[in-house]
Amino acid sequence: MMSISKDTYPWLKHYPEGVPYEINPDAYTSLLDLIETSFANFPDNPAYTNMDKVLTFGKLDQLSRNFAAYLQSIGLKKGDRIAIQMPNVLQYPVAMFGALRAGLVIVNTNPLYTSREMQHQFNDSGAKAIVIMANFAANLEKIIASTNIEHIIVTEIGDLLGFPKKLIVNAVVKYVKKMVPAYHLPKVTSFGSALHTGSGFTYQRPNVSGIDVAFIQYTGGTTGVSKGAMLSHRNLIANVEAVNEWLMSKMRNSDHEGLLTMVAALPLYHVFAMTINALCGLKWGALNLLITNPRDIPGFIKELKKFKINIFPGLNTLFNGLLNNPEFKNIDFSGLKITIAGGMALQKVVANRWEEETGCILVEGYGLSETSPVLSVSPLDGNHRIGTIGVPFPSTEMRILSDDDTWAKLGEKGEICAKGPQIMLGYYNRPDETAKVIFEDESGRWFRTGDIGIEDPDGFFKIVDRKKDMILVSGFNVYPNEIEGVIAQCPGVLEVACVGIPDEKTGELVKVYIVKKDPALTEQTVKAFCKENLTAYKCPKQIEFRTELPKTNVGKILRRALRDEELAKAPK
Repeated sequence: MMSISKDTYPWLKHYPEGVPYEINPDAYTSLLDLIETSFANFPDNPAYTNMDKVLTFGKLDQLSRNFAAYLQSIGLKKGDRIAIQMPNVLQYPVAMFGALRAGLVIVNTNPLYTSREMQHQFNDSGAKAIVIMANFAANLEKIIASTNIEHIIVTEIGDLLGFPKKLIVNAVVKYVKKMVPAYHLPKVTSFGSALHTGSGFTYQRPNVSGIDVAFIQYTGGTTGVSKGAMLSHRNLIANVEAVNEWLMSKMRNSDHEGLLTMVAALPLYHVFAMTINALCGLKWGALNLLITNPRDIPGFIKELKKFKINIFPGLNTLFNGLLNNPEFKNIDFSGLKITIAGGMALQKVVANRWEEETGCILVEGYGLSETSPVLSVSPLDGNHRIGTIGVPFPSTEMRILSDDDTWAKLGEKGEICAKGPQIMLGYYNRPDETAKVIFEDESGRWFRTGDIGIEDPDGFFKIVDRKKDMILVSGFNVYPNEIEGVIAQCPGVLEVACVGIPDEKTGELVKVYIVKKDPALTEQTVKAFCKENLTAYKCPKQIEFRTELPKTNVGKILRRALRDEELAKAPK
């Protein structure tokens, strides 16, 4: 920032005591530097726990080093892409930190993706290797021949739980719960074999710099095709440093002593958890409680009762689900100092109930995959404002851009734009899409968020609408073009339009309007087709058949008109 002052940037006066206006995005030369520093500083600290098994940072150091050596031994080189596709289990941090230590670029992949979604992401990124949970390997089998993936590493849920628990858990998952469909893949290596093989090789540390790409994080596109946001080592270090200053100012001013314990209920493949839990947890030497299935609220609460939690990142639907379980009141929250909601709008009723039940305020943050992810957050010192996305992070500037591409005045509505060291390098192999969201002026390089907001006179920001037609379902982006493109291929469909409508539980839900080509087409047929081709959160929850859809003079379907109809029906 230039000439930093509270007059120029009114949000600075809301910074909690001790939080600097700027951070150093070059505090570490790369994420490898951060990884090695933390492993050296906290060898005896517990790093991750899952199903009552604990990995210390020292053990994580050893296992990730072995995994890195294995990846190098099979010929993978700096810059090669590796997909990781599994839920929150102990293998995830081992694979993530091992791949980074080998100099690879990680392609985080939602485990619930269908084969169609997997194929696009793997081919677009050029992934050469994949670490995948056996539960999802049958989907990989369907498309493996159509990808460039040469190395397949398969893991089972219990692989790092130790003997005999590993055998018991894997047997129950496979044979009792029948959660592992049969699959046949070429040249598969088990995760255990990879670690064992890697232990026999010498790990060679690659020369990685801050400007090298660390992750390709996929997000939706205006064309319906998801795009990979290239996040550099420096991008992520910048966000880690800013999160560290914001959160640790709160911890320093609290009565907390000793090790930090964090809840990792959001999936580590999601950019929010990847940064807050995995990378910041690394910097703090904190223990992450990995929740494999956060939808199992009774099981989730059972795990929370075992620990004295200090930091709890999550999203509105997760907090709401916990609050509505009668056992929630029996959790000891006396150690909870920080609760942050991201991914979707935080509802006032949920924030108020959370504070009443836990004694800890619940504040909202804001960011995107393209911004590594955090851009703004409410103060943690009691000066937060529910209904806002808070104030810009250290070294981050946010402004409102009017429709005529001039900067709006305070209080005027426009597109939220952001500038800072956490802004992505661009979309992988998509200069056309990058040019739509990145622009430069005399003050620097700006990113268009696609969200319509307002900056209050004192520097707090609010989101009031969305420029894009994106739908936000429980913190996950759903793009109408993708849904429409899939449903248009369903036999019997003539035309289709997709919109998001408000939903009390998930924030928004997906609704589609269909004009039939075949009068015999049913809602059940459409839903079955969607289930086959779309991840569950993208599947329409409501389907309405119509004889025609609203259109412009040139024949473009007016999604906004359909959405306005739905909003008019909502109770005032």
